[in-house]
Amino acid sequence: MEIKLPGYFKYVVILLGLILLIWLLQTFKAILMPLAFALLFALLLLPMTRDMEKWRVPRALAIICSLVVVIVVLGLVIWFISMQLASLTSELDTIGNNFDKLLIKVQDFLHDKFGIRRSNKSEFIQNTFGSLREVSTTFLGSTISMTTGALAAFTVVPIFVFCFLYYRDHLQQFLFKFVAKDRRAYVMHTVDNIQSVVQSYISGLMIVIVIVSMLNSAGLLLLGVKYAIFFGVFASILTIIPYIGIMIGATLPALFTLATTGHLIDAVLVVLVFMFVQFLEGNFITPYVVGSKVSINPFAAIIALLLGGEIWGAAGMILSIPLIATLKVIFDAYEPLQPFGFLLADIDEVKTQKSGQFKQLFDKLREKARRKRREEELEEKLEEKQEQEQ
Repeated sequence: MEIKLPGYFKYVVILLGLILLIWLLQTFKAILMPLAFALLFALLLLPMTRDMEKWRVPRALAIICSLVVVIVVLGLVIWFISMQLASLTSELDTIGNNFDKLLIKVQDFLHDKFGIRRSNKSEFIQNTFGSLREVSTTFLGSTISMTTGALAAFTVVPIFVFCFLYYRDHLQQFLFKFVAKDRRAYVMHTVDNIQSVVQSYISGLMIVIVIVSMLNSAGLLLLGVKYAIFFGVFASILTIIPYIGIMIGATLPALFTLATTGHLIDAVLVVLVFMFVQFLEGNFITPYVVGSKVSINPFAAIIALLLGGEIWGAAGMILSIPLIATLKVIFDAYEPLQPFGFLLADIDEVKTQKSGQFKQLFDKLREKARRKRREEELEEKLEEKQEQEQ
């Protein structure tokens, strides 16, 4: 006997399931977060590993070579950023003195023009930034925690990546255990489609970051900004955050330029450079490199970033964009979940899909009209031929 439950009961169960999922993600963060990073790197390294295997390189050796390449590249990036930060911290005293002079000029201007009382320097710092001791203590504790977590992740993630790539055939057979034999071909096609789209999206995103970092650095170098390459790379990484990333990426070098030169026009030029690069990235670079295979609307991306930061902190914010892109591909591939894929899609992608559908429909109608016209012409020729024979 079939039991029918009310509709609201289903939504209550879904809500409880989401709450349970968030609780599990936060509780088992130490295990799930390295697994998520390992899965992301495994998808990136899978094409390279397959190419080496085609050259008759053993699978284990191919995976190790791919991991060595990634570790070397990441090590060079971390070394460069650490060297730039070390050089930047050596000029903090100079930057602080320049900010003090600039603050005095602004206070004098506000007092002369608007009669606003000059505030004490220490009072201003205390009201703006709070207690320096509490901030430093919190920062030191979080730094130690992040360093410990990063060291643990660097040792565990490569092992997980190796296992994902080495046992990928076994994992595929494990997936087939849940699917009927007549449905395995469809499931395999869907999995391959998801895998290829996610790979192209993540690799395209990396290429966009490299191109944007080169453009940012070139623009800052033309303006004569110190540490231009560091600020260019830092801002390019932040471009994955819609709207907010470009604001943060442009604010830091603009403030640094204002502190070092003392001229507002120099800071404005820095902001204009980042705005121009952002315009190129949004309208030309990303559509050309990433393409229209998957595109997330900014609202969904911002929500994903906030949720990722709330659940897993900075690591969650890094993983949120690839994860939401993966979910969109899965939603689009599974028909009952396609409305959620439509909700996550960018407006331009929806318009492109609609225009493509309208174009296909128009081509079908035009081809149908041509066939009908040809049939009418053939009938007329047959009738004329019959009349001539008579």
